[in-house]
Amino acid sequence: MDVIAHAEDDFIHSEGLVKGSMTLIESERAVTLYRAMGSAVEMSGGSAANTMCGIASFGGRAAYIGKVADDELGAVFAHDLRAVGVTFRPGLPEGEMRTGRCLILVSPDAQRTMNTYLGMSSWLHPGDLDTDTIADAHVTYLEGYLFDRPEAKDAFRVAARTAHDAGRMVSLTLSDSFCVERHRDDFLGLVEDDVDVLFGNADELRALYRVTSFDAAIEQVRRHCHLAAITNGKEGSVIVTREEVIPIPAEPVGRVVDTTGAGDLYAAGFLHGLTSGRSLKQCGRLGSIAAAEVISHVGPRPLVELHRLVDF
Repeated sequence: MDVIAHAEDDFIHSEGLVKGSMTLIESERAVTLYRAMGSAVEMSGGSAANTMCGIASFGGRAAYIGKVADDELGAVFAHDLRAVGVTFRPGLPEGEMRTGRCLILVSPDAQRTMNTYLGMSSWLHPGDLDTDTIADAHVTYLEGYLFDRPEAKDAFRVAARTAHDAGRMVSLTLSDSFCVERHRDDFLGLVEDDVDVLFGNADELRALYRVTSFDAAIEQVRRHCHLAAITNGKEGSVIVTREEVIPIPAEPVGRVVDTTGAGDLYAAGFLHGLTSGRSLKQCGRLGSIAAAEVISHVGPRPLVELHRLVDF
């Protein structure tokens, strides 16, 4: 669950936070920061869950595999997924662990500073996987935020193997530069051996290849990945294959309110296009349309049916 509040830069600095980044926190810090945040809005979030909701909003079929506790936030999270048509079968409970939450501070320039208590979600393991659903899906989408515990890594690899054994595709989102720095070697191995479609932004890709130039990072990923979709803020995005680099302009936005979920919804549009037989250029445009919608309001999921915004 996301807890979103507006905050001035002075508050972000006074709390010792790095503006625009994601920090993992423990339950005690979550309670302290929540009390200091002031007025906030609670809504369902989570990177991969946002992406699945975006796909459903385009009219696609999506399922989500994750873990919530048997508590109030877990019930709301499950309801919000199913209400938009996403299939959700939560993993097995883990003792007294609570449902995960992300405390998000949105600064006046619309940047989001995230403080994440993973809670139950971080305990994903191979026994939680619905392998029949994975084998049936055109694409299995893996979220880098959960790549911490050994059991979660095992779940990722089992999911990837299940998908490939069924002749399906595997995609990975790098999620955040913080995640890339923590798991760079593992991510490089996944990109080279297990991932068919890579998602990330310019900062994450530069961190993955330890280069300062965006162009240099693009050249590196061309050698290691069959297909990548890399966002670059107001510059739009690029679709990268071994043969070509396709620039995709950003979709116009009247006013950027909150960038939370921009990358998640870009992935939703791209994956919906890819599994619907669209060209790579059209896939990128669908991603841009979805990202533009979500950054025009507070919250990480679309407020309108995305299929209504498509004109081709």
